[in-house]
Amino acid sequence: MDKLLQIFPNLTAEQLKQFELLQGLYSEWNAKINLISRKDMDSFFERHVLHSLGIACVIKFKEGAKVLDVGTGGGFPGIPLAILFPETDFYLIDSIGKKIKVVQEISSELGLKNVTSSHRRAENFTIKVDFVVSRAVTKMETFVPWIKKNIRSTHKHDFKNGILYLKGGDLSEELASFTRAKEFSLQAYFSAPFFETKKVVYLPL
Repeated sequence: MDKLLQIFPNLTAEQLKQFELLQGLYSEWNAKINLISRKDMDSFFERHVLHSLGIACVIKFKEGAKVLDVGTGGGFPGIPLAILFPETDFYLIDSIGKKIKVVQEISSELGLKNVTSSHRRAENFTIKVDFVVSRAVTKMETFVPWIKKNIRSTHKHDFKNGILYLKGGDLSEELASFTRAKEFSLQAYFSAPFFETKKVVYLPL
C-alpha cells in the first residue's frame, strides 16, 4: 500500500479501502475457484494489483471513457483500473464463465458501479470503446483482429485510441509488423525484480 500511495498519492479514502480489501477477497475466492497460483497469491499485490496499474502509469483514463478488458480472468487488469478511475466505464469479458462469476461478486463487494462484466469472447463484443486492455492473452497478430472493430474513431485522450497490452520479455519479433507499437518498461515505475522485463505495449488503431 505504501508503494501504491507513492505512485498514486491522490487516492481517496474509499479507493484505499477498496485496494485494501482486494487480497482478502481474492484469497477467499481462490480457495473455491483456482484463479491465481499459490506462488502468485504470496505476491498478490505486486504481481496482480501493481502490475495491472502499470497501465495507469502510462495513461490516465478520462471521465466518460470506455475501456474493454479482454480475457480478464479474475479481473485483471480491469478491477484495479476501475478502482483507480471511478469515472471511466470498464467492460470485463472472459470466455470462462466461472471466472466472470468471481469478477461480478468481487465488483459487487467493492461497490464498483463502473464495471460491467460478461461471459463472452472478444469476437462477440459489440460496444465501441476508447481502449482495449489485456494481460497477454495471445500474440498481438491474433489479438488485433478480435478487437479492431470495437475501437472508437473519435479520440479524447492524448494517446490515440487503441490497445494497452501488459506483456513481458523480448517483443521485437512479435511486434515487428506493428511499426506503430510503443513499449513502456514498467521498471521505470516499479523497482521490484518482477518488473524487470514487464512492459505496457501501446498500439494505436
